[in-house]
Amino acid sequence: MSNTSIFDRDLNPVLEVASSDDLETLVEYLKTKLSEQLTESSAYISGGGDHTKYADLIAKEIRDMGGNSFANVWRGEGPSYKEIVCDVADKLKAPYNSSRSIEDIEDSILETILKSSLDRMSKSEKEELLKEMGDNASLSTGSLTTATFITIFRAGGFKSYQLTLIIANQIAKTLLGHGLKLGTNAALARWASILTGPIGWVITGIWTAIDIAGPAYKVTMPCVIHTAMLRKKLNSLNCSNCEVLIPDTTVKFCSECGEKVA
Repeated sequence: MSNTSIFDRDLNPVLEVASSDDLETLVEYLKTKLSEQLTESSAYISGGGDHTKYADLIAKEIRDMGGNSFANVWRGEGPSYKEIVCDVADKLKAPYNSSRSIEDIEDSILETILKSSLDRMSKSEKEELLKEMGDNASLSTGSLTTATFITIFRAGGFKSYQLTLIIANQIAKTLLGHGLKLGTNAALARWASILTGPIGWVITGIWTAIDIAGPAYKVTMPCVIHTAMLRKKLNSLNCSNCEVLIPDTTVKFCSECGEKVA
């Protein structure tokens, strides 16, 4: 059942298939803003902590946070999610073409953060990161550069999700005091936490700039990064039966439940 008639084609489809744990971080980001209205809604109050029951309201709240009150009253709703993503890209000086897809613009934001972080990493840190990601093929090629990781990121799939997960986890640690809620998936928790030092330094620098830019970005920027992470998770290979993520795209059966992988 819908809680609102307001729908955004670039945001709602991602949030409305996400788990409650995945939505938890978005709710926490929204709750840091005193003007949020999500927790006052009847759907939230009666939801018993199950965020999937009001994913559409979470999407609406993110959009409301992205616009000033006067503009929202005039339009009857917040700016489109794509407008918010472009605004965040502008603040982070991430290059983009507004006519491209939402995934392309989100990727530009992620690449900007990733490049700044990788440039701060030593050769041994980059090697450790690749080992943790299970990319032994790239290790055997010799010289590791920032471009090596950007190529991996742009290839999409599970490894692109891994890199985005690391960024999203560090943002959550910086803003909320704890990492993402990853349930019992120990592998995801390990990947999310590796080499957060250089990424943490970059996030701290970004946050200083956002503090200067205005309070709205303290909500919209982390929400955009988290949503980009959820989109990549959605586009990664996962078991249709038990929903566990499958990092090896060559496998035919899920290692958790034995279901055949489509």
